[in-house]
Amino acid sequence: MAGIGRLARYGFTLSATGPDPAVLLGGTGLNLWDATAQRPVDEESALILEQLGRAADPDLALRQLHRIAERDAGPDKGVLERLGADEDLRIRLITVLGASSALGDQIAAQAGQWKVLTHTVPPRYEVHSGLADVPSLRAGYQRGLLRIAAGDLADGVDVETTMAEVTALADATLRAAYRIALGRVGDQRPRLAVIAMGKCGGDELNYVSDVDVIFVAAEDEDLAAGTTVAAALMEICGHVAWPVDAALRPEGGRGPLVRTLASHLVYYQRWARTWEFQALLKARPVAGDAGVGKAWLASLQPLIWHAAERPEAVEDVRAMRRRIIDQVPRAEIEREIKRGPGGLRDIEFAVQLLQLVHGRGDETLRSGNTLNALRALVAGGYVGRGDGEALSAAYRFLRNVEHRLQLQRLRRTHTVPADDGQAGTLALRWLARAMNYKREEPAPGAGRGRERGGLDPITAFRADWVTHAAEVRRLHAKLLYRPLLAAVAKVPADGLSLRADAARKRLELLGYADPAGALRHIEALTSGVSRTAAIQRTLLPVLLAEFADAPDPDAGLLAYRQVSDTLGTTPWYLRLLRDEGPVALRLARVLDSSRYLTDLLSRDPEALRLLADDTELALRTRQSLLDGTAAAAGRHADPRAAVAAVRAMRRRELFRIGSADVLSGAGELAPAKRVGITEVGQGLADLTDATVAAALAVARQAAGAPDELRFSVIGMGRLGGAETSYPSDADVLFVYQPAPGMKDDEANGVALAIAEQLRTLLSAPAPDPPLGIDADLRPEGRQGPLVRSLAAYQRYYATWSQVWEAQALLRARPVAGDAGLAAEFIALVDPVRYPVDGLRREQIVEIRRIKARVENERLPRGADPLTHTKLGRGGIADVEWTVQLWQLRHGHEVAGLRSTRTLDALHAAHAAGIVSVEDAEVLATAWTLCSRVRNALTLIRGRAVDQLPRHGVELAGVARLLGGGDPGEFLDEYLKVTRRSRAAVERLFLA
Repeated sequence: MAGIGRLARYGFTLSATGPDPAVLLGGTGLNLWDATAQRPVDEESALILEQLGRAADPDLALRQLHRIAERDAGPDKGVLERLGADEDLRIRLITVLGASSALGDQIAAQAGQWKVLTHTVPPRYEVHSGLADVPSLRAGYQRGLLRIAAGDLADGVDVETTMAEVTALADATLRAAYRIALGRVGDQRPRLAVIAMGKCGGDELNYVSDVDVIFVAAEDEDLAAGTTVAAALMEICGHVAWPVDAALRPEGGRGPLVRTLASHLVYYQRWARTWEFQALLKARPVAGDAGVGKAWLASLQPLIWHAAERPEAVEDVRAMRRRIIDQVPRAEIEREIKRGPGGLRDIEFAVQLLQLVHGRGDETLRSGNTLNALRALVAGGYVGRGDGEALSAAYRFLRNVEHRLQLQRLRRTHTVPADDGQAGTLALRWLARAMNYKREEPAPGAGRGRERGGLDPITAFRADWVTHAAEVRRLHAKLLYRPLLAAVAKVPADGLSLRADAARKRLELLGYADPAGALRHIEALTSGVSRTAAIQRTLLPVLLAEFADAPDPDAGLLAYRQVSDTLGTTPWYLRLLRDEGPVALRLARVLDSSRYLTDLLSRDPEALRLLADDTELALRTRQSLLDGTAAAAGRHADPRAAVAAVRAMRRRELFRIGSADVLSGAGELAPAKRVGITEVGQGLADLTDATVAAALAVARQAAGAPDELRFSVIGMGRLGGAETSYPSDADVLFVYQPAPGMKDDEANGVALAIAEQLRTLLSAPAPDPPLGIDADLRPEGRQGPLVRSLAAYQRYYATWSQVWEAQALLRARPVAGDAGLAAEFIALVDPVRYPVDGLRREQIVEIRRIKARVENERLPRGADPLTHTKLGRGGIADVEWTVQLWQLRHGHEVAGLRSTRTLDALHAAHAAGIVSVEDAEVLATAWTLCSRVRNALTLIRGRAVDQLPRHGVELAGVARLLGGGDPGEFLDEYLKVTRRSRAAVERLFLA
């Protein structure tokens, strides 16, 4: 073999099995290279060589050009002269020869075939008319396909135009084949329509693909001849270009090849599955009787656009996509650009599901073409601009890869070559160069340059492929599994319209009390042609239905209007509702269930992001809250600004806890993430602890307290029991220890300043909910000093302590401040709250007397004692007083009773044999139910409420928050539970 020398700079290589490029170029066939001088023989030869060097495979292009030149004789003489003089022809021919061995074989085998590349007429006209037999139709199709490939590979025609041209060529071929097939039935002229499906129907055919069709006859008398024509058409097209696949017809391969229009309609009405309607999105009459085709499509349109309303429809589409992935061989799944994850099917399924769901109410989405449908989805606000651009770019990239793979040998393939040795590397190199990842200029002396910042073609191609595939996987999951889709699918098609007449009727049917007012809100949210209005038009049909499930739909819509008015111009707001998981549906639940959370959200709109994920709604640990509030306060030197930052964080956390509470009751959180009354109480207590701790540090600094002065805050009441409810104040005691050498009066003054500063900072007017600091449970109540030293507490409890104070101390626990001092305080009060000898008879009588007085005097005037959650019969106070009596009597000897938590102490009482399991369950059930109802009432009204109403929207709201069900039945259950509790209390508390 002769060496190729300087020819290597053009990209030619020596192969053990192939001819020497130098021999081919210098031989009689081409005579382009002067081997002696090691240069092109003339200027035209240099131009041809340079173009050969730009080919995807220069060696392949050279071999094929040599074959063409060898047969260049007679009327075809002059191919090389034409290549040297005609730049367009030179680029087209050599590019095709280097990218497709199959097309090169076709050109070399047919004299003068290369001249097709000089034509400018549309390729489809090659087979439009005048072709009366199969061979001429096949030759016409090949010419048309060759010119499409040349435009694609060499002329920079974009992939969308290429797909449309291939489809147009297929359409023309089908029509020509239909005309030829009619000759098989003589003078009969059946009324038969050929319906294009799949990529042909969507104007997005590949170079090598089955053409999916359905055959429709007008009447029964057209069936016999129509079947003959259909079979002939399939046979003809198989000889000409590609198989015609009719498997998408009703019943698939088991069903008749041709059905009447009426038979089709019956099938799709009764038996068609979701995937069949999904396939019909691309249906398009293409050949045969145009009237029959149009009538068939018109009759099926209503069925197509109601298919998504089937209960199983959305999940059917998702399941079908998963089954397709499962069918891909494991060894090929990462290289499959069509069916594999991140491939074309991911894009198509996401787009088609969005079309099925939203296209019922928006006719602009009813396109069979993927890119057109995607553009319409973006324009309508159903898909974000950035997401749409990413999907469009990925789709174009992947279709280009698919086209290059198929053009190489004109075989149906969707698999990128494996990088498994020299052969794999060469195949990948060819693919990358065919995709224009090459800038290794063949000009002598230029060397081998690299584009894309130093990346070689294979690396550059892989980088783009991986990027596009990752984006497709992400967006496929985001769009196909968008919770909003299933919700939209449940809305009837006529409910998707927000026109005044249709919307008013739907609002009335949904139970809105003020349809006119609701319409005003809708108009304000959706008027205009802005993208914001478009997205609102997508969201509102679902949200209106969600609000309708609430006892007061109008209030839910009003709350949504208020939030949208606040956030409507914020770029992320509507995108978050549309795209991010279950945010829109969760927001609807929060707004229509809780005025309390609505108020929090209106003050802190950014908190909406918490609804995006179950993890975001997980309650934070006490330590993380302590760290967070300390950090928030530490960023400000001014005490008011520091505590304002702490209170803002508290507001965010209140929204987190409340939202988790609401969504847990609705079953909208994963089971492992749901919270009950115990977790809510603990979370609120931890938040209060952290808030008080951070504010205490600020208050100490503001009061100028020396570091040596020890100061602690002791939690009491519901805070001490970690059973805090949403409106609860912080019941506390303040204890201090003077600094060494500090006088008692001076120390007391500083401690009092700390306590007063703490209370003032946490209750100051602000957009955030205040935290009241209530010290009324201190010795002597309101008449006693606000702060006491540890020694003062010791003297008081040793001398003057009363039984009600011992009872109050049952819930004492450290909250903030000096941990050592707090521990000393707890050690001090333990003998008081857990007396060694229990209670004397007169103390028990005193507790019962106080309980009766509280029940008679503190129950609000006009309150219903049967439904008052706190002080009513069988309610929270009944259970707590009973448990606390046991703690006072037996706490010294039963360790389990020494708990600040009601339920823990109740369980310990049962374990110690103080109460039966039946009575313990009755009391625990009543306490839990009443506590949940009390919290629910606060969430609904937005303020502290203890009275459960016997009827109305608030009763319905409580029933809904606590798991749903009929409000009347819920009230009956509440009365039954508290009645049993009251009976148990009367036996146990008075025993």
